[in-house]
Amino acid sequence: MRPSPSPSPSRGGRRKLLSVAAISAALLAGTTTTVAAQPSTGTVRVTPAAQSAAAPAERLIVGYKSGAPEAKSNQAADADAQVKGEKAGEDLDFQRRLGTGAALVDLGTELKKADVADVIAQYRADPQVAYVVPDRLNKPQADPNDTEYAKQWDLFESTAGMRVPGAWSTSTGSGVTVAVIDTGYVAHSDVAANIVGGYDFISDTAVSVDGDGRDSNPADPGDWYATDECGAGTGSSSSSWHGTHVAGTIAAVTNNNKGVAGIAYHAKISPLRVLGKCGGYDSDIIDAITWASGGSVSGVPANTNVAKVINMSLGGSGACTSATQSAINAAVNRGTTVVVAAGNDNDNASKYSPASCSNVITVAATGRTGSRASYSNYGSIVDIAAPGGEMSTGTANGILSTLNSGTKTPSSESYAYYQGTSMATPHIVGLVALMKSANPSLTPAQIESAIKANARALPGTCSGGCGAGLADATKTVQAVASSGGSTGGTTFSNTTALSIPDAGSAVESSIAVSGRSGNAPSTLQVGVDITHTYRGDLVIDLVAPDGSTYRLKSSSTSDSADNVSATYTVDASSETANGTWKLRVQDVAAQDTGTLNSWKLTF
Repeated sequence: MRPSPSPSPSRGGRRKLLSVAAISAALLAGTTTTVAAQPSTGTVRVTPAAQSAAAPAERLIVGYKSGAPEAKSNQAADADAQVKGEKAGEDLDFQRRLGTGAALVDLGTELKKADVADVIAQYRADPQVAYVVPDRLNKPQADPNDTEYAKQWDLFESTAGMRVPGAWSTSTGSGVTVAVIDTGYVAHSDVAANIVGGYDFISDTAVSVDGDGRDSNPADPGDWYATDECGAGTGSSSSSWHGTHVAGTIAAVTNNNKGVAGIAYHAKISPLRVLGKCGGYDSDIIDAITWASGGSVSGVPANTNVAKVINMSLGGSGACTSATQSAINAAVNRGTTVVVAAGNDNDNASKYSPASCSNVITVAATGRTGSRASYSNYGSIVDIAAPGGEMSTGTANGILSTLNSGTKTPSSESYAYYQGTSMATPHIVGLVALMKSANPSLTPAQIESAIKANARALPGTCSGGCGAGLADATKTVQAVASSGGSTGGTTFSNTTALSIPDAGSAVESSIAVSGRSGNAPSTLQVGVDITHTYRGDLVIDLVAPDGSTYRLKSSSTSDSADNVSATYTVDASSETANGTWKLRVQDVAAQDTGTLNSWKLTF
């Protein structure tokens, strides 16, 4: 046996770098299958996980079966490479033997995608070849060099962090604009490079305190107020610089040897000012939602930085109004994902807005141990939990981000720990930006479904309900990047409309599930679309094939909003997947009617 041949410059000179995606596409060609479900459930398409575009690759790793001459002889492997290369019009080159016995084969110079596919096809057709895969180029995954990164437990700690660093090798948020509907933005060098044009939507000068009404300058002049200036018993407060703290969590500049790291650090922030002294009005927030998502607002120039995701770390008491819901629905229909805070009242989130709105991702807050934070709202309308901090156990257990040292008006830039569902919400918004950058075709519904489907169980406890669990950035981003949009598994649906009688008996809609194996998942997704003029009247249950029931929504006299458009997560791991599942809906109070438009199960 002759020595392993070394690379031969005379054979090809400088090699052309071919993307892993191009090689993987050839490897995956022709493997799509279609599975028809029961007629009443429509058609379910199952596609293989496609490789995302990654670093360049130049070589193939070829594993031969143990009895093949090429599995032992370098000379035989080299000869085999040359034979297969000749058919592609290229001079392939056996490089060396790997420790596993596989052969490393150089792809030669200027090899085109079609030629790569031809070479791979020849290897795969060879009965002596066990496998052929690209020799992928990996990169070191070092921690960011931001000076305060070690304090950002919420990003990386194994217990209750959101597992963000593992997602950065796939996506950093490039190409995505995030609208932060909040107090505006005070200049900070650790965020400035990622700020794009926004708007000041505060029309009341008593609230804006910047001397004018609406304009194109979203700068935050401070939202401080004197004792009881905002009403009896409200006390006093220094300026919060709240919008800047939120912006830093989402997209602080990263690897700049300074400050903190942002979750989607190549995304852009469009600051929209709606909160000033004592808060902000629904009317201004509604216009900001509309404008951020590309809608038209009278008297306001067209938005040149349309957002793919909106952050609303704000809220007030009372159920979602039809006016706010209408703006949210229009934004989502334009393709913008809307993420909102559950609220900080240790109460059911259904009593607050926009937390109780449909078509949003409602976020509860967890502390450093992974339990629901003591202040966080909860309930069946909560979709997901994310780190929000619990500073009663220590300041460093809060969320560190960009701020300003001014107590009233802007002073020097700073960093500070905050806690709240206001801090949890930008964690999910940052995750959405990573997802949308990795897979731009994702719809708001797919984004919500993927975040829930890839969440992990809370490390701690959550009395009252924290949605699908604790968001997992790495798992979620990898899922959407590799799936090409298939983010929630196999879906079965029923789109036959069913009337819901006013104050009447329960009605049921069925879905026949087949072709599954074993039990249903612990994160079974139940999507519900109901038109109703007072959704608080509705009780909704999922009925498993064996008759077991799972309460999705209880009635509430305080939830006066219209319609139910939501995805619920059910731990159905004790139930056999195959069989007839039912959605049971009952209107338990008088004077309002509705229709179950459709519902679906995603396994």
